[in-house]
Amino acid sequence: MTRQMKLVTATLSIDELLAQSPWFVALDDAAKTRVRPDIVERAVDAGQSLGRHGERQQMWFGVLEGIIKWSITARDGQTVTLGGQSMGSWFGEGTLVRNAPRESDLIALRDSRVAQMPRATFVWLRENRPSFNEFLLQQINERLHWFMGAVAAHGLLDTDSLVARALVGMVQPLSNPSGTVHLPLSQEELANLAALSRQTCNKAMTRFKRAGLVRTEYGGIVVLDLPGLNALSR
Repeated sequence: MTRQMKLVTATLSIDELLAQSPWFVALDDAAKTRVRPDIVERAVDAGQSLGRHGERQQMWFGVLEGIIKWSITARDGQTVTLGGQSMGSWFGEGTLVRNAPRESDLIALRDSRVAQMPRATFVWLRENRPSFNEFLLQQINERLHWFMGAVAAHGLLDTDSLVARALVGMVQPLSNPSGTVHLPLSQEELANLAALSRQTCNKAMTRFKRAGLVRTEYGGIVVLDLPGLNALSR
């Protein structure tokens, strides 16, 4: 009888997430006291949406557990995956700053938990705490750089490079602030992030393992050679 791999579940509480979030740590005590009660937790089942294209977004999100995928779906049903957010990361600021409808979908790849900050609190921080705006400026700039690369990747790269880029994307600071190289990620989820079939992704992973770039183990994927994956993803 074949035993399926069960991924190790890493979790954070809201207070643990805030304690490791640079924007919150930089706030004075008065601002922390003002903001903390407004942040609440939400459970998101696998496949459930946090936000759909065309919707008005009312929250800023932080990942407490699980993986959230950014994607765009064309009228013909074809989907382009822009990236994923894992535990410890914050996202959704671009839509709130623009104050316009969403232009992408946010979908949970597995059962997940997110922290939600209301738009009104987000706006208050922007209007009253310069350090928060500095954090947003740096994050939006990094995200823009990553998304521009993602657009080019899907038009120019081969399948191995797309899988490598998906792995690098889950290690880079925007998605993985803790910098851990052990990703609680199944190969099926990786295929979803790379926008490839599971079979194609598995073949790429086999080549990566032979080259010493990654190792798969009970609980996920371990990145062994990040510079090597970076070089392959470009």
